[in-house]
Amino acid sequence: MAKRRGRPLDGWIALDKPDDLTSAQAVARVRKALDADKAGHAGTLDPLATGVLPIALGEATKTMAFAQDSRKVYDFTVRWGIATTTDDREGTESGTSPVRPPAAAIAAALPAFTGQIMQVPPDYSAIKVGGQRAYDLARDQQPVHLTARPVIVEAFEMIEFIDTETARFRVACGKGTYVRALVRDLARALGTLGHITALRRTQCGVFTESSAIPLEKLEALGHSAPASAYLLPIRTVLDDIPALALTPEEAQRLRHGQAVALFPVAQRNPQVALTQGVPVQALLADELVAIAEVGPGMLKPVRVIASPRT
Repeated sequence: MAKRRGRPLDGWIALDKPDDLTSAQAVARVRKALDADKAGHAGTLDPLATGVLPIALGEATKTMAFAQDSRKVYDFTVRWGIATTTDDREGTESGTSPVRPPAAAIAAALPAFTGQIMQVPPDYSAIKVGGQRAYDLARDQQPVHLTARPVIVEAFEMIEFIDTETARFRVACGKGTYVRALVRDLARALGTLGHITALRRTQCGVFTESSAIPLEKLEALGHSAPASAYLLPIRTVLDDIPALALTPEEAQRLRHGQAVALFPVAQRNPQVALTQGVPVQALLADELVAIAEVGPGMLKPVRVIASPRT
């Protein structure tokens, strides 16, 4: 007899991740606490980072890309004058500088790091170089050659000048932005070195720290009814995607991986502007049937969502 893998749970948990824990370890503990059959995370947090880590359960794992692509907000503390191999407190010291930037100079430098900027990811990152993770090459003291890539930084502000050695910041940014690299480059622009000593994510898309549950609390609740109250619907991460109402027959076709005619769907949903290539939510009543894509005269399923499980 096949070993039981856990309960069929579908939805999202907004986890408040503690420090000294990888995102994968956090997922494993959530899955165990809830006795869930399948889980994954959206928007990796480094072990030293705390805060909002969206955990997808069951069929919600099919929507993780929409959380990973979302806007993120971080609060963090920077120590000036010391560089580390990882650009945070977990690395070993790799350089020092006697320069300690004054508050006015820091504030004046921040606008250059907002908007669309070009950023070279840290050597200790999960980006692949010649088929290997950059952090594996860096740990083996192999040369790491990463190219600059465009990222979006919506806002970058200093929220506290603690003393001449340290300052606290807040950044709102898009997918692929490395806060460690922002700190590295800001320090260089200020004529010094620096690294992150504390990092907390306060928002990841629709998930915020005010609604996130600490891991210890979730584990204490276990797979009880109070724990289930923290399970958010699969559609939570799809709020900004148009929703189309289907007939039962159309829903059945999409669930079988078949396209449906676009014209009757469009007639039934005149409030939705349908643009070719744009993803949409395909709904039967309030139930998510599939994430679909508008094609020439057809609505094509991209990710089919299984019927609610019990």
